[in-house]
Amino acid sequence: MKTIRVILIGVAIWILAVSAYTISFYLPILEDVELQANLVLLLSVIPLVWYGSAMYYKKEKGTHGFLVGLTFLLVSAILDALITVPVFMMPNGIDHYMFFTAPGFWLIALVFISIVVLYYYFRVTNSTVTVKK
Repeated sequence: MKTIRVILIGVAIWILAVSAYTISFYLPILEDVELQANLVLLLSVIPLVWYGSAMYYKKEKGTHGFLVGLTFLLVSAILDALITVPVFMMPNGIDHYMFFTAPGFWLIALVFISIVVLYYYFRVTNSTVTVKK
């Protein structure tokens, strides 16, 4: 695995996802803006992780999607612990424990890993299989 490459892509995914989450508060569509922000985050993570996977696998084909997805998730979790929770959540009364034990966090974690694994199986392994006639 290209460690620096996967970490940098993970940081980019986190920055864009947190930006989408934050911007969604300024465009109130639903009455519950917290629910709206979480939905925007969930829906934005899907294409962001798919595109991040495409960027990673452009030059690296040997690493299984689970490891790449897990690394993307760990990078995001570390940045959440260092930045998201103290800056955005603690002013609203949400501490690290509440943030990391929330079902929404684990749903997004599952989506992170699943998207990369799906990308790996649909785009990486299918493109490297050769069919003999």
